[in-house]
Amino acid sequence: MASPAAQLPPGWAAEWYVIISMTTCIFVEIAQTATGRTQWEVPSAGTEVTDEQPMASQAQVAHHSKRRQYAVGQTQVYYGGDSLTDPSYGAAGGQQQQQQQQQQQPAAGGQLFTPGLMGEQQFASQQATQSAYYQPGQESEYINGPAYGQPQQGYVQGPVDQLAGQFGQMGMGGQKQFQLYTTNLLTSPPEPRELYRVPPEIRLPPNSCISPSPFANADPSYKRCTVNAIPTSSSLLSKAKVPLALIITPYRSLKEGEEPVPLITDTVIARCRRCRTYINPYVQFIDGGNRWRCCMCNMANEVPQLFDWDQVRNQPGDRWARAELNHSVVEFVAPTEYMVRPPQPSVYVFLIDVSHSAVQSGMVATASRALLENLNRIPDEDERTKIAIICYDVSLYFFSLPPGSTDATMLVVSDIEDVFLPKPTDLLVNLAESRSALETLLGRIPEMFKDNIIVGSAMGPALQAGFKLMSPIGGKIMVLSSTLPSLGAGALKSREDPKVLGTTKESALLQAASPFYKTFAIECSRAHVSVDMFLFSAGYTDVASLAFLPHYTSGQTYYYPAFNAGRSEDALKFAHEFGEVLAMPIMLEAVMRVRASRGLRMASFHGNFFVRSTDLLAMPAVPQDQSYAIEIQIEESITSPFVAFQTAIYVLVTLTLLNEYQGERRIRVITLALPTTSNVSEIFASADQVAIGTLLANKAVERAVTYKLEDSRDYIFQKLVDILVSYKTNMTSGGAGASAQLAISDNMKMLPVLVLGLLKNVGIRQSAQIPPDIRAYSQCLLTTLPSQLLIPYIYPTFYSLHNMPPEAGTVGENGVIMPPALPLTSERLERHGLFLIEDGQTIFLYVGRDAVPQLVLDVFNLPNYEALRGGKTTLPVLDNPFSQRVNAVIQKTREMRRGVYYPHLYVVKDDGEPPLRLWALSALIQDRADVLPSYQQFISSLKDKVNGIGGGY
Repeated sequence: MASPAAQLPPGWAAEWYVIISMTTCIFVEIAQTATGRTQWEVPSAGTEVTDEQPMASQAQVAHHSKRRQYAVGQTQVYYGGDSLTDPSYGAAGGQQQQQQQQQQQPAAGGQLFTPGLMGEQQFASQQATQSAYYQPGQESEYINGPAYGQPQQGYVQGPVDQLAGQFGQMGMGGQKQFQLYTTNLLTSPPEPRELYRVPPEIRLPPNSCISPSPFANADPSYKRCTVNAIPTSSSLLSKAKVPLALIITPYRSLKEGEEPVPLITDTVIARCRRCRTYINPYVQFIDGGNRWRCCMCNMANEVPQLFDWDQVRNQPGDRWARAELNHSVVEFVAPTEYMVRPPQPSVYVFLIDVSHSAVQSGMVATASRALLENLNRIPDEDERTKIAIICYDVSLYFFSLPPGSTDATMLVVSDIEDVFLPKPTDLLVNLAESRSALETLLGRIPEMFKDNIIVGSAMGPALQAGFKLMSPIGGKIMVLSSTLPSLGAGALKSREDPKVLGTTKESALLQAASPFYKTFAIECSRAHVSVDMFLFSAGYTDVASLAFLPHYTSGQTYYYPAFNAGRSEDALKFAHEFGEVLAMPIMLEAVMRVRASRGLRMASFHGNFFVRSTDLLAMPAVPQDQSYAIEIQIEESITSPFVAFQTAIYVLVTLTLLNEYQGERRIRVITLALPTTSNVSEIFASADQVAIGTLLANKAVERAVTYKLEDSRDYIFQKLVDILVSYKTNMTSGGAGASAQLAISDNMKMLPVLVLGLLKNVGIRQSAQIPPDIRAYSQCLLTTLPSQLLIPYIYPTFYSLHNMPPEAGTVGENGVIMPPALPLTSERLERHGLFLIEDGQTIFLYVGRDAVPQLVLDVFNLPNYEALRGGKTTLPVLDNPFSQRVNAVIQKTREMRRGVYYPHLYVVKDDGEPPLRLWALSALIQDRADVLPSYQQFISSLKDKVNGIGGGY
């Protein structure tokens, strides 16, 4: 028998690989230019190898003249090799593609070819032949992980898969299997770094994606699933006990250097005729590229006429270069047929509490100054933005701002039972035209009300007045309140009762005390009005009731307890967060729908929105970095090798940063594809513990508000027990009997400590000492924070600063280098040390009582430990390396996560004020606190419960 090399045409070579006792010959193309072929064929007897490529006959082209035609020399989409030549797409594959394209000779004279005629099977083979072009990066931390637009480990096919891919295409292999590693929780203490690893790899079957782009599947910061292998039946999901849900952050903020979401401006939008899915990297082109098959419902759809036309250059375009076929997250500029009404201007109405307590705390002066300083940051590139300011105590104070005037006229409305607008015009004014009058007014407001002694608050009537002003247009109402609403619609009474705290009646304090806030919020949602609440108070504010407004209007609640502008730290925190909210790109009049493959249904929704129909979520505004959790139900058995989830959000966008597309309708589409499995072990091996923790936080809050706090805690504890029991029964040799171990898959070994962190979080913790406002605000955070912010809020970060590595606190390739995180236990505290504990909302600088004077001097510029005072502070930047490194770590802590939050810094002394010290130490969740167990006790109770011999935690 002749060797394979002897049969190969010129330019081809044969290489032998021995794998698992199986000898296989793989033919490798060395130089395509020698033959022009992209696959090897055995030479026929009596035939001669030629260097010419086969061409379509003239008769064939003429016979099918009605089909669309494209210039061979301008586009090589269909038959002439891959067209993704962006060098950022990888080294080996990108170079090979470029060589192939350079070596192909275009037809002379701009000869045309017709899709679907010249080699019908070549188009399919081009889609099917997917090489692994991209090498996954090194393992990265979640905090400083790769940004959008950079390959993430586990989300791209690496070169290790190339051989498996070749076998798969030869029919000798298939989808890469998940590997399950079991961990004994009794002998594996929590490792904080585990929470910052990328989720389990998404292992899609071969040929499921038409693009080799590393961005073809959703980045976990946009969308992640609790399992990365979907069970094929509901019975299999019930057997595993792992919850099935999506965690979506559709509009996450972009850090410096991150690539923006690709924008498609040609208004050519391909959608499935049956299920309305948008075209994405997981569809399949059929009929020679003239039609595409939907990945959700398998419907065959026509490719739009202009899909292959470059409207910018007015010439045939490259289909494979289109963003929607290479990126899982894209944004379309919506054509006019998608618009119910023309794009409206952005509208901001500010309601400022000017009662006695608001003036005395400095809130009025701080808010006025912050708004004045941030007028330039309000999105207004098209100069259409409108603004109104209404102050209120027991009356309403409107301000008339005529265009061109430099002064404002105050109009007082004392009738709060039947609210009316005192003037039809000049109350809601154009920001650009009335800029001078606005600046004058904001400078005068603190002076106008500085002697105000009125203590009441008519917030409800003020909300109604703001709604009357903007309801024809829609927009945002920003409420700045320092007093419990006491008059008119929505009046509230103090419900704070220390005797109720810690009892079964405490849940009633977390529900709205007045139906006004829910009914008014739904009315706002219908009119595309969103409400943000900024709450300042030294006393009871009823955050639970007021938070209903942002909850149903997709706004956000910000709470500043015991606010006092006399402390620079309080003023700085509010001014920073308020300024970031004002500068945020405004996305208005949004609706969101999540579609899934056949057999899957969106069952329940968690987050700030109003469910308009069974699966349509109404969002008057979409804040950046706000998260949503959606539970999924398997309705029928799934037979496809993979499934897809697609989130589509239709919004009116106004952007900053001199973007040329202002005030236009856009559709953001986020697609996630996941393999299916009939193996319970793959469900466990693909579980995403961060996504599960995020879902459990939302479920815990839902049950706390709907039922009781105790039910909330019992639910998440029992859910963890169910997962452990299922794993023990199905994946260990112990089966249903008692076991000396507590087994879980390695990728879920941090789930117990996340559940413990939830049980100890102030939002649902068992305690009689937590004020209801603090608890209600914590629940707002638990249901809105994206995973990157939520995980440290549940499981704080703990650093040792006095002995951190020399490079910590210095600038490296990816910014400031952070110290290694420590387990959350006081066993790591040292009496002579300096430690940092932070949860994304608060930073504690813990100083040991035996700290040497030099450390205190270098960090605080004080002579010794005794001179140090605990409490809220601003750390000085001193002229010594250690001070600069500590300040760099604190600054990095404030900046490294997405969102507007600016954490306070507290200095905590080892022997300082007991309340402050207990607050800081409560973040060390692996320690025992009050009636709450330590981590070791918690694991022991879990083991007993799993073995059927224990009660609760």
